[in-house]
Amino acid sequence: MKALKLMASGAALFAAASVAHAGTTFDAVKKRGYVQCGVSTGVAGFSIADSKGKWTGLDVDFCHAVAATLFGDASKVKFTPLSVQQRFTALQSGEVDLLSRDTTQTITRDTTLGLIGTGVDFYDSQGIMVKKSSGVKSAKDLAGATICLQPGTTTQLNLADWFRANKIDFKTVVIDKLDEALGAFVAGRCDAYSTDKSALAALRTTMANPEQYVILPENFSKEPLGPMVRQGDDQWFNVVRWTLNAMLEAEEYGITSKNVDEELKSSNPNVQRILGVTPGIGKGLGVDDKWAYDIVKQVGNYGEVFDRDVGKDSALKLERGLNAQYRDGGIQYGWPIR
Repeated sequence: MKALKLMASGAALFAAASVAHAGTTFDAVKKRGYVQCGVSTGVAGFSIADSKGKWTGLDVDFCHAVAATLFGDASKVKFTPLSVQQRFTALQSGEVDLLSRDTTQTITRDTTLGLIGTGVDFYDSQGIMVKKSSGVKSAKDLAGATICLQPGTTTQLNLADWFRANKIDFKTVVIDKLDEALGAFVAGRCDAYSTDKSALAALRTTMANPEQYVILPENFSKEPLGPMVRQGDDQWFNVVRWTLNAMLEAEEYGITSKNVDEELKSSNPNVQRILGVTPGIGKGLGVDDKWAYDIVKQVGNYGEVFDRDVGKDSALKLERGLNAQYRDGGIQYGWPIR
């Protein structure tokens, strides 16, 4: 009898714990039936809509992956395009559930906005683009130059630090809208344009004569880009964070969208856990055990998404670099799913 009482008590405690960590965002998204995802207003390779309103890109695919985790259906997501100035307010106010918008993770953003980063899905650095005709080969050739950029980012501060450290004078022209800032650079109002290097590569593909522009070799900052959610909602935070880990883990263990069904038969215990063959792996997140299977099957592992959106199979053709798996010389790896 005593044992039965202990078991009953344990079950009650587990149920109470389960209720205690149920989050408002998790519940609201489940009830609504789709993830409302904040993305950029248009950065090729990361989040951009075509003429029919279909969104594509690395940040967009991450939103689809979160939907697959939660619903087993990657299509259950809607997108809200947000400018640099709108992005944090939209997440703070609940207009979006998740910000997946090439946003740099910093201590100030994590500790003063009521928001928190959930991981890094793209390691980047800030760069400068100039016209090839300028003959500029290095940022050290930009003494007295005027540089266009957008406000509300870390870009201006990083430039100020680097130029001050190198004792080089420069001026900035700050313009709110991305297309207007880039247009000012193309029109010659500025000598250079600065933002994250991945964004520079993406923007260059949209310009009339991309071969006429070069990205200078200097890296002005560390730019760990990743999704953000509201603080204090741990269950939703976990769903978003472990979605990224699952994509990275799947790549590490060679699980792809093409072989994922075959991998269900794998004898590797890591693969069995990732794909939910081992029962219980989704319980703590409040989702189905096959949540990672659904991500890989419908969206792909991290490497597949990278190659398709910004890597060798995309117009940007960015190198994996720091975004390669740790065993391939990069610094990316998923936390253990166990």
